[in-house]
Amino acid sequence: MAWHASDPHNAVVTRRSTITFRSAGPDDAPFLAEMLLEAVNWHPERRMSMTQVLATPALAHYVAGWPRPGDGGVIAVASQRPIGAAWWRFFPEDDPGYGFVSATVPELSIAVVAHWRGRGVGRALLREAIAAAADQCRQMSLSVERAAGAGVSVPSGGGDWG
Repeated sequence: MAWHASDPHNAVVTRRSTITFRSAGPDDAPFLAEMLLEAVNWHPERRMSMTQVLATPALAHYVAGWPRPGDGGVIAVASQRPIGAAWWRFFPEDDPGYGFVSATVPELSIAVVAHWRGRGVGRALLREAIAAAADQCRQMSLSVERAAGAGVSVPSGGGDWG
């Protein structure tokens, strides 16, 4: 079954807002860079600037040249504003990311604007990304820092993500 961003079932309703999802496109490159910055600075004691993140090749390669062939992503939107993103990229063996498995398994990045965290947006983005990428790949890699693990709940052993 193909994923369609326009499907009304691809929405999450919170107490005050309806969150919808759309495919990430070329115009989303600046927002993806913002989300990369959010992902890097998830811990309050870490404060890298956008300039520092984009000057660090091991970080910048998650968004540099967006979109490259094979890239894909989903943007969460509330009140016509992007509030989170899940995007994937294939990396070669000579330029691996933090969650590198192989050149045939894309790495998934997920981030949510700070004041939207804790409302199920990240979990919904994960589900939407898996559905959106289903025609392109059978596996994805998601790397999570050990200290962030308390805020992440994903099934182990290839369980049901739905």
